[in-house]
Amino acid sequence: MSTPVEKIKERLSIEEVVGSYIKLEKAGKNLKAKCPFHNEKTASFYVSPDRGSFYCFGCGAKGDIFSFVEQFEGLDFMGTLKLLGERAGIPIVFERGETKSEKERLYTIMEEATNFFEYGLSQSKEAKEYLKKRGLNEETIKSFRIGFIPNEWRLLYNNLKNKGYSENEIEKAGLGKRPEAGENGLQKTIYDRFRGRIMFPIMDSSGRVIAFSGRILVDDGKSAKYLNSPDTILFNKSTVLYGIDKAKQDIRSKNYSILVEGQMDLVLSHQAGIKNTVAVSGTALSDTLTSRENVINNLGVIYRLSKNIILAFDSDNAGRKAAMRSAQIALSLGMDVKIADLKEGKDPADLVLEDREEWKNVLRKAKPVIEFQIDSVLREAEQKNINLRKIPELIREKVLPFILALEGAMEKSHYIKMIHEKTQISEDAIREDLKKIMHNAPRQDTISGGKIVGIAQVPRLENISRKLFGLLAYIEERANTKKDIDTDGIYAAIKRIAGEDIYNNLIKEVEPFKNELILETEILFGHNKEIKDIVRYKDELLLNLEEDVLRKDLSDAMAEITKLEAEVDSKDKDHERKKLDIMKKCQILASRLGEIRIKRK
Repeated sequence: MSTPVEKIKERLSIEEVVGSYIKLEKAGKNLKAKCPFHNEKTASFYVSPDRGSFYCFGCGAKGDIFSFVEQFEGLDFMGTLKLLGERAGIPIVFERGETKSEKERLYTIMEEATNFFEYGLSQSKEAKEYLKKRGLNEETIKSFRIGFIPNEWRLLYNNLKNKGYSENEIEKAGLGKRPEAGENGLQKTIYDRFRGRIMFPIMDSSGRVIAFSGRILVDDGKSAKYLNSPDTILFNKSTVLYGIDKAKQDIRSKNYSILVEGQMDLVLSHQAGIKNTVAVSGTALSDTLTSRENVINNLGVIYRLSKNIILAFDSDNAGRKAAMRSAQIALSLGMDVKIADLKEGKDPADLVLEDREEWKNVLRKAKPVIEFQIDSVLREAEQKNINLRKIPELIREKVLPFILALEGAMEKSHYIKMIHEKTQISEDAIREDLKKIMHNAPRQDTISGGKIVGIAQVPRLENISRKLFGLLAYIEERANTKKDIDTDGIYAAIKRIAGEDIYNNLIKEVEPFKNELILETEILFGHNKEIKDIVRYKDELLLNLEEDVLRKDLSDAMAEITKLEAEVDSKDKDHERKKLDIMKKCQILASRLGEIRIKRK
């Protein structure tokens, strides 16, 4: 009997899936494109329809439709399975419901909470009236699953407890808060984090609810206007944008995204037909494309969909400052950034309600951020009657940092010329000031590090290890399989290939996710996979693991040779011997990599 993974692969070709994300061109019997996982000028990303796989000769990213979507969308295996299952029309049924991983339980809690909030809205005349006054229609409310929770202390808590969820799970999902310790240090019963609020579910790229943002319905003068979920196992503020699940297709097809601040801005923009809009509300804009753990961040998600972005933040001072900060981050990551010039005191939601055509017109007139900043400085100087001699100072402070964030010399030259034409400041003076700013600017490793969007070797190694340990857990749980496969030998092989330190760290890291790993392997294999297929999969994973370790070792050794060659004046008598030893090591590593390639043929 076919597994869901096999059924999905039967219905969805790799050409169809990858081609829906990036433009593919014929290259013989294969297809090629510029790699979406790292910056490159010449296409090195190839798709093989015959093999159902892709490979990038530039950054080493490779896999099937599942690994492509995981990497592109920033999803885990389960999120990818859900997304591709829906696309293929394959229902995903989990047979191990009674032993769901902690993560899966939390996804279920979030879904239960969303249903509860939706029901709460249906019962609240006041909440429905508020949304109607804000201009939302029934279809939009239903589409975004907007809800409401009355102002009671444990309404959601009691509902979830009655459905069998523990206090610990409710707290871990970010739905409950625990009060300070009572007498004798005893913890009191947790209470609802969200009370008396209009609830906006925040979803990941596959449409799973991972967090909430709640807008207070009746302002008591004490509570925050908006309250957002804390970071949880499911939710990290820097890895998601509100509305990304609904906006991503339009961002791809229109080749630009619109970034707004608030939920109402986003929801009303979609209602007006501008569906390539996402919002930072309830989330936080990251200054890198991937996190230290190589999890794709929110800017990374929209960067891969399109490098073109329009920022449409509120027109007040706080909104402008946020827009400029976001623009500088996006520029430094290689994005083409424009700013929508909203009238004073207006936000996108206001514009949509007043005249949706005017909202579209504002977007059409959006200017490149540097041009917008130049014009803003000149307008400010005119309005405040600022002395002309102070304009160079304002340009230096408010415009040049944006030019500094640009990657290309030609782009920089274009804007230097524009400043000269609009202010009559000489180009040489502008270039001189730019050099001074560049020299004095502190290093921003997180931003510069974000320019490479590639899938690094270490995270890929961890992904292979995860699959190996998932396979081992799967084998050990099945008595019939365990007696036919030497699991001790597999553990020993992993330790030999990866080294004892890495092996021990991996064991510690995967242990909490054992049930999840088993479930992933079961979905991949099904319940009746033959021993020979399991052994073949195990052998391929071990080869992949060894290949990645060897590549890393070879890269380190080559770097060491480069370092030694730079030390031509070294007084170390063993300098040449060290260099020769490392070169021999490189030959051995390269030879072993060649043997692995031959094995695959």
